[in-house]
Amino acid sequence: MTIDLTALGWDADRAHDARRRADCRPGRVAWVERGVCTVLGAAGPLRATLGGALLATAARDRRHLPCVGDWVLLATWPDRQVTLEAVLPRRTTLMCRTAGEAAHGQVLAANLTAAAVVEPVRPEPDLGRIERLLALAHESGARPLVVLTKSDLVADSAAVARQVAAVAPGVPVLPVSAKRGDGLDPLRAEVVPGRTLGLLGPPGAGRSSLVNTLAGAVVLPTPTIRRLDGKGRHTTAGRALVAVPGGGAVLEAPGVRAVGG
Repeated sequence: MTIDLTALGWDADRAHDARRRADCRPGRVAWVERGVCTVLGAAGPLRATLGGALLATAARDRRHLPCVGDWVLLATWPDRQVTLEAVLPRRTTLMCRTAGEAAHGQVLAANLTAAAVVEPVRPEPDLGRIERLLALAHESGARPLVVLTKSDLVADSAAVARQVAAVAPGVPVLPVSAKRGDGLDPLRAEVVPGRTLGLLGPPGAGRSSLVNTLAGAVVLPTPTIRRLDGKGRHTTAGRALVAVPGGGAVLEAPGVRAVGG
């Protein structure tokens, strides 16, 4: 299996940043779990542990730990072990800060070109939560969007979109239905070669369904929705970056509880 890294955002500027480590090869982090990264490289996905120099740097500042969406440099050793030796400069950074982490915070995802706040239309959208997540999206440096999912469950999704637009001035508000395929063209325009769309929102908002729809295949599990209140149990504990056929990537960020919502 081979992967076209340019379709994921690799370009001349990133190649220039990588020249300081000519002994390493580039890749993009798709998943991080317990210190082990799944990285998309030109030869396909591989698993890499963290190199000693990177661990030492991260011990002083955890923001230097690799996160989903990072471009990284990998070394392969004689015993075929692969280590992640460096994180290349981030162009955008999705970060949350809690009271105990005000000085540094936690990096949630990197190198997004657009960051979409995903909120279901049913039950009624939580306007306060949308505002909080939009603040994260704005701070990240990526272009913010609001995506209202499950638009097929209400009679007038345009009216709901106008209500949400009042707390999201200047931000596109897009009612969509992954089930019916309605309203998805503006999102597909954000997932083209060289671009990465990030999805952040609460558990059960439909982020995994959107990833699967944009990818054209079931790549992430989706929750079972309760009939009574329309809520679902969140089934993806971490963050995941998925390469989309034809170029580009979509990244599912954590549920809102993980970002202080």
